[in-house]
Amino acid sequence: MQAARESFADKGFAATSIRAVARQAGVDAALVHHYFDSKDELFIEAMAIPVDPRRVAAQIVDGPHDEMGRRIATVFFGVWESPDGQQRMKALFRSVVTSDEVARMMREGITQMIIQPVSQVLDVPDAQLRVGLVATQLVGAAIVRYLVGLEPVASIDVETLIDRLAPVLQLHLTG
Repeated sequence: MQAARESFADKGFAATSIRAVARQAGVDAALVHHYFDSKDELFIEAMAIPVDPRRVAAQIVDGPHDEMGRRIATVFFGVWESPDGQQRMKALFRSVVTSDEVARMMREGITQMIIQPVSQVLDVPDAQLRVGLVATQLVGAAIVRYLVGLEPVASIDVETLIDRLAPVLQLHLTG
């Protein structure tokens, strides 16, 4: 894991390969492949992401486009509201805002595994911008709710939070 974290930090997601990680760790690439079927899986484990971003993308795109904002909010806050998820997401967010390397790794990985797949199903020329704007809303809400603890956002029930944010997210996606 240390070799993977270092490689993702030094080279970024795109330039990291399983072979290079294995070489850096002093093991055969077959050993790394035994535990991780893909670079995506290695990244998810190395970054301690509490959910598989590829499954998140699949959940988001599975269904009518006019309900995508609600699905995104439900999945995102579902991760945060789980006991293990909240602890890991807090650590991840704090790392992202304090380390350029971690921010770059997350940006590249999340772009590859969530933003691009979700953007591909939107039939608009500025799809990646739209999905990026959704991310701004979610990241801001997460920081205010879980890290800063600003009231009443911090204590509002999650269903109300989703009800309030889903239309805004939908506007970014299809409005």
